[in-house]
This record gives sequence, C-alpha cells and structure tokens, in this order.
Amino acid sequence: MSQPHLEPGRVYRTRDLATWSANAPRLAKRLVNQGELVPLAHGLFAHPKQSRFGPVPPLDEEIMRAFLDGGPFVFTGPERWNALGLGTTAVLAVPLVYNTKRSGTFTFGKRRFVLRRVAFPENPPAEWFAVDLLEHADQAATSPDDVAGGARARARPRQV
Repeated sequence: MSQPHLEPGRVYRTRDLATWSANAPRLAKRLVNQGELVPLAHGLFAHPKQSRFGPVPPLDEEIMRAFLDGGPFVFTGPERWNALGLGTTAVLAVPLVYNTKRSGTFTFGKRRFVLRRVAFPENPPAEWFAVDLLEHADQAATSPDDVAGGARARARPRQV
C-alpha cells in the first residue's frame, strides 16, 4: 500500500487519487479512515492543514477550484459589494459564486455556496462589482437609488 503525498489545504477529487492507486475510491475511503482526508461532498475530499488549534478547513477558492474542475469562477456578493464603499452593509452567510459550469446551492463539508452559471470578466474591476450590486440590490438589503447615491457621494471631490 503506497501512501500518497497530499498537499495540506488542498481539495482532491476521487479521480485525482488515481495517480497513487488503480482503485481511487478505495484509496479515498482508506485515507478518510486514517484521518488524512475529510469528505466534503460526494467525490470531493480535503487534506486539511494543521494549526495549533486543530485542522484548518480549506479555502473557499480551493473548494471551487476542485469542484469546478479548474473552470473559471469569481466570488461576488455582499462581501465584495460592501467593500465598494457605496453604503451597503449586507451580510450573506452563503458565498455567491459566478462560474461557467454549474448553478444551484451546494454544500461542501459545513459550507454552503450559491453558484450561478453566468458570463463574467476574467478579472472583474470594481465597476463590474458595482453593476453586479445594482442588479442584486434586493439581496444587499438596499435599493438601486441608495447605491446610486453612494456612488455619487464617492465621486464628489473631497473638501480640504
């Protein structure tokens, strides 16, 4: 029985384990039983980093990389919208992820994600997130008029 070299913090698909075994599902089960892997969803496993407080869950970006099989994605939602400084203070416990493959609500371990299959730029600028906020103002507990007011206030030159 070979022991695979797993990277701490990385999320693996069952087929990624085929490098070390002809029977990847059996290897995954063995590694879960040994505590090397933590199941996140069917066919998706994390090899957690260890801290002095115990295992550290994988980053959201790492989960999406593995789940979407390397396909492009971008995180959006209240966290990004609030950072624009347009007056929103919404909180959403479930990250919103735009991607090119899947739509729906998915749970990985104890984390939930809302995925939307939509078009988006490769490296979205702040203006793109502002338009995204306008399109989803109801989810940000604000109105498009309030967002526009916040944008006007930010655009005004500051008095010295």
